[in-house]
Amino acid sequence: MSPGRFITLEGGEGAGKSTQARALAAALEARGLHVLVTREPGGSDGAEAIRELLMQGDVGRWSPHAETLLFAAARADHVEKRIRPAIGAGHWVICDRYVDSTRAYQGAQGIDDAAILALHGFGSRGLMPDRTFLLELPPEEGAARAAGRGAAANDRFEMRGTGFHAAVAEGFARIAAAEPDRVRRIDAAAAPEQVTAALIEALADLLP
Repeated sequence: MSPGRFITLEGGEGAGKSTQARALAAALEARGLHVLVTREPGGSDGAEAIRELLMQGDVGRWSPHAETLLFAAARADHVEKRIRPAIGAGHWVICDRYVDSTRAYQGAQGIDDAAILALHGFGSRGLMPDRTFLLELPPEEGAARAAGRGAAANDRFEMRGTGFHAAVAEGFARIAAAEPDRVRRIDAAAAPEQVTAALIEALADLLP
């Protein structure tokens, strides 16, 4: 049995992560690989219940510390119930957001990166992706895309201002600069099929 792999897609609002997760899964399945597509927050029954708490309500519903703990709890259940079993079965797991989103979004609210990683080490036993794709798009363009799909009215994070989203983008950029072997930066402003092709090219070293 070939080894399973864990791939994550990261980026700001409207970067096309969900679209590219599906497209990448189709491309990998065409190569004969078994693929699980999942998302965060969510992905397991327990994590989906926590997702409702995190995504609904006004912007200030949770303090940054409480929000960080909720994300860590959702991730712990998701990793234990779905991600690790799938990888163990030799499947490729593609996840729309993972711990780097917590580092960028909650980091933009003043939560220390070391604290987030410590929580991840405890809750999810430190599971990190084999490859992370950072889909990069100017925050204002991402906001326009998100508004166009009508998501902003229901999402506590998309409702935040441009300054917050600029800080999130800076957080993602810092992670990518610090971990270039794991994180590959992808221009998300290109046509969707070009973005998918770039993802496949950047996975070449992991493909069987």
